[in-house]
Amino acid sequence: MIALLTSVAALPVVVSACGGVVSSTAEAATVVPSTIALSPPTVPPPTMPAPVITAPPTTLPPPEPMRIAAQPLDVPLMAVGTQDGEETKRVQQRLLDLGFWLQSVNGDYGVTTSQAVMAFQKYMGLPATAEVDEATAALLTVADMRANGSATGGTLIEVDKDRQLMFIIRDAATLWTINVSTGSGIPFKERDKTEWGKWIQGDAQTPDGIFTVDRERNKGWHSGDLGDIYRPKFFNKGIALHGSYEIPNYPASHGCVRMSTAAMDMIWKDNLAPIGMTVWVHSSAPAA
Repeated sequence: MIALLTSVAALPVVVSACGGVVSSTAEAATVVPSTIALSPPTVPPPTMPAPVITAPPTTLPPPEPMRIAAQPLDVPLMAVGTQDGEETKRVQQRLLDLGFWLQSVNGDYGVTTSQAVMAFQKYMGLPATAEVDEATAALLTVADMRANGSATGGTLIEVDKDRQLMFIIRDAATLWTINVSTGSGIPFKERDKTEWGKWIQGDAQTPDGIFTVDRERNKGWHSGDLGDIYRPKFFNKGIALHGSYEIPNYPASHGCVRMSTAAMDMIWKDNLAPIGMTVWVHSSAPAA
C-alpha cells in the first residue's frame, strides 16, 4: 500500500483530458475537477404565423345621378292640348320647375313650349305628341323630382339617343333637359350643298362615345355639306350640336344633334357648351 502511494507520488503532473489536475504529493492525490460555468441553452421562441385579419366584406352601391326634389302641385293642371291661355302659363312654369327648358312663361303655346312638352313626354315614357293631354297633365302635376341625366358627376353635355334627349349637366346636377333629334341610321346619298357635282353618302349615325367641343360657328346659319345648320358646336369631326327648324320626336338627322334655334341661342348666351366641353353620347343609359 505504501509502495503504491510512493509510486503515485513519483508521477509527474498530468493534465487530464477533462480539465482536472492530479496533485504531485500523495496526500493531495485527488482529482479536482475544474468548474465550468455553463449558460443555460438558448431556445428561440416558437415562430407563430402572423394573424390573418379579414376585413368584413363591403358592397358599395354604384354611384347614382344627382336627383333634385320638386314639389307636386296642389291644384292639378288641365289638359290644354296646344291652346294658348292662362292654363298654358301654368304648364310652362311647371315644365321649367321640372327642368325642361322653354323660352318664356307667356301663355303662348309656341315652338319651345311644344319642344319642352315633347321632352317631358319622352322622359316619362309617354307618346311624344307635343300636346298636353290628360296623361301628360296628370304626370306634370304629381312629379316630385326634376329631370336628370345618367351622368353621376362632372360638367358635360349628355346626349341620350334612346330617349332622344339632351341633358346639360353642371357639377353633377342637371340644369336643363332639351328635346333633340339625332342620326336616323338610314343610309343616304345626297348632293353636296357646297360643291356642285359632288355627292355625299353615309349611314346617318351619331356615334356613341365621349367627345369634346372643338369647333364652333357663332353667327347665324352655317352652310354645311348636307344643308344649313344654326350656330353649330362641333364635337366629332363634322357632327355638331346645332339649331334647326325641324326637330321631330324621332331620330331624323344625318348625324348631328338637332334642337330648336331658341335652345341653341340659350346655350350660346349662357356659355353652356364652350370649347373644351365634354359631350357624352350613348345609346342606352346605365341602370340608375
